[in-house]
Amino acid sequence: MSKKPTAKEATPPTATDHAQAPVNARLSPEERIELFRKMVRIRRFEERSLRAYQAKKIGGFLHLYIGQEAVAVGCCSLMGPNDHVITAYRDHGHAIAVGMDTKPLMAELYGKATGCSKGKGGSMHYFDPSRNFWGGHGIVGGQIPLGAGLAYALKYKGLKGAAMAFMGDGAVNQGAVHEAYNLASLWNLPVVFVIENNGYSMGTSQARSSAGELAQRAAGYDMQWGQCSGHDVYEVRAMMDKFLTLARENGRPSTVEIHTYRYRGHSVADPDNTYRSKQEIEEYRRTRDPIQLFQDKLLAEGVLTAALAEQIDAEARAEADLAADFSEASPFPTPADIQTDVYWEADNPADRRSQGRLFFT
Repeated sequence: MSKKPTAKEATPPTATDHAQAPVNARLSPEERIELFRKMVRIRRFEERSLRAYQAKKIGGFLHLYIGQEAVAVGCCSLMGPNDHVITAYRDHGHAIAVGMDTKPLMAELYGKATGCSKGKGGSMHYFDPSRNFWGGHGIVGGQIPLGAGLAYALKYKGLKGAAMAFMGDGAVNQGAVHEAYNLASLWNLPVVFVIENNGYSMGTSQARSSAGELAQRAAGYDMQWGQCSGHDVYEVRAMMDKFLTLARENGRPSTVEIHTYRYRGHSVADPDNTYRSKQEIEEYRRTRDPIQLFQDKLLAEGVLTAALAEQIDAEARAEADLAADFSEASPFPTPADIQTDVYWEADNPADRRSQGRLFFT
């Protein structure tokens, strides 16, 4: 039986601890700059995709990660060879953080055949199994049992690794989440349930929709839990390192609640400020923007120069533009493609063993 969480375990470290935490102190200057670079690349990719949506190049939903960059980058930067990631529909930041190429990511938004899901998934369904990235899921909370399943596979295979299952604050009230919590604790699964709490779910404040502390609910399932601020990439890494180690070394699940903030609406088709004031958004952007804060820290550390920061920003903008140009030039899927990547046996007829029709026209 694992030790029950205490108040000390649930309290985030003090503000002066994060850069000096062992997992951060051993970062090389190049590794610190790479963290910054990925955060900037996410921001510029998202801004470019917003412009494409406004130009009617992208249809359907577009869930932007602007403002939350330190969460995905901080968490995914800790991944080892047997660690896995699964997330909800606000998945662009995680995809870039694990190393996916932005050209097929943008092409997927455009619905093109060169997209990472061949134009069939769109904004909510990025995947890259080669990088242990399992999506992008549109059903609220639906990815959490799957994350527990990834952890079960690690345990079954005897691999030393962990699964990170991300969700928003709006998913924590879903029954499937609690079922996954229960089984993960009961079966000692190496999973970290990560709540990206941006405060408003789809458009209702947490204060009006959820009772109590979200992370603390893990205590009811005999899991350890923690909370931290998502605007500081050092703080995210320091917190997540502890719980990933718990998963890898002890095979125990945990829940981490990361307080963050999105600058845009739930989807870009949704208004930004009908349920919060414009002043609130601007105050957060002015005082707690994760990219600006990390840039300031790296400048103070002597790791980054103003000239290099400008170069990184210019390169990220150019990369996003190149991704949009690639998407513009790419073909759409053909009508015949609607029946590919549906059934494995249909795509591999020589190995088919089942009988009967797979498709009905």
